[in-house]
Amino acid sequence: MFSVDMDLINIVMNAGLMVKFVLILLLFFSITSWAIMIMKYQYIKRAYKESAIFTDFFWKSRDLSDAFAKAKQLRGSPIARVFRVGYIELKKLSPSGHLATSQPPQSSEAANPSLSSRFAGTDNIKRALRRATNEETTQMTQMVPFLATTGNTTPFIGLFGTVWGIMNSFHGIGLKGSASLAVVAPGISEALIATAAGLAAAIPAVIAFNHFIHKIRTFEVELQNFSADFLNIIERDILNGKGGD
Repeated sequence: MFSVDMDLINIVMNAGLMVKFVLILLLFFSITSWAIMIMKYQYIKRAYKESAIFTDFFWKSRDLSDAFAKAKQLRGSPIARVFRVGYIELKKLSPSGHLATSQPPQSSEAANPSLSSRFAGTDNIKRALRRATNEETTQMTQMVPFLATTGNTTPFIGLFGTVWGIMNSFHGIGLKGSASLAVVAPGISEALIATAAGLAAAIPAVIAFNHFIHKIRTFEVELQNFSADFLNIIERDILNGKGGD
């Protein structure tokens, strides 16, 4: 095993400048891809864990202010951050955090305009939740497209190194007038290493890209469902508040 590693190192060190450049470029793609994979894995794992904690607390709590206090503690949860945005927008409608008006209408004719104005206020909350959901989705997908770029381009970069190595082999045959293994082997070895390096960079990147995209799309649905449920709670409180006016 040690001798094989030494042979590979010797082949790389004795490779031509173009093949070395190709290998360095593939090394850059590989290191960057693995760094992104580690960061995204930790980010998504924390997002799922803390969002599950917050969602469970949210449905068990009876006061939105308690859920808001819990959301501020779970800073790694996208759902908690979306809720904070919606709750802050809700507080702008009423300092108490409730949608019921402080002054009851004086007549039944005044009740409908009051109810309509409160429903109109939920449009601001809906827009804030939609904007927050889009921002969280964008943040989750940051750097992930680089994995797709790595998976799509590195095999061709490696193939370029392969073609270049074969060209060197034929060039050596032409100079020495011999097609012996000693003449052909160095160029072929360079070509095979470039091909292997390209595949080694591409395969993990493609697998990770598909995995993260699936996780992100699933989480996006969870964000949209939570936003819809939160709006339903607010609108139900508005209807209940009508009877209490």
